[in-house]
Amino acid sequence: MTNTVLRIDASARTEGSVSRELADKVIERLAPEKLISRDLVDTVPQIDGDWLGANFTPADQRTAAQSAKLALSDALIEEVKAADTLVIALPIYNFGVPSSLKAWVDMIARAGITFNYTENGPVGLLEGKRAIFTIASGGTEVDGPIDFATPWLRHVMSFIGITDVQMVRSDRQMVDAEASKARAEEDLAHLAA
Repeated sequence: MTNTVLRIDASARTEGSVSRELADKVIERLAPEKLISRDLVDTVPQIDGDWLGANFTPADQRTAAQSAKLALSDALIEEVKAADTLVIALPIYNFGVPSSLKAWVDMIARAGITFNYTENGPVGLLEGKRAIFTIASGGTEVDGPIDFATPWLRHVMSFIGITDVQMVRSDRQMVDAEASKARAEEDLAHLAA
């Protein structure tokens, strides 16, 4: 059972977005007790040198300005921690993820908080969660040879400890719209509630 869903919307389109429509359907199917929504359009800045400096300064040694610089990152991480399921709605733009989603990942992938470095390599700290990607594309086949978005995002989730990943895809819409819709409906039908 899904208690809390964190919905991440990465499409630059707020109207007519297939990835957002698919996320609506997934959330309706999950019927969570609580929904946290984060629309990435114009809300998550790129990291910069000041952010990196603050992040690599031990928490007890940060200045007020450094703590303020990390405040959004801290809030985004708390949203992820609060959820048992992440629904990440994304289009594939030019074979990859939208820059807004990359900026969100940069904000939440923090050593000692969402993953640790060990002598055996990095270990994710957010185990016991699942992620559902709702993916839309015009011409790129999800998990095809030119899809760099889906494998990357799956890897990022695993890196922070989320290995239970499912997908609802409406890919290659401009190639065959009817087949694209059919794939999305089939994925929705097989989605574990």
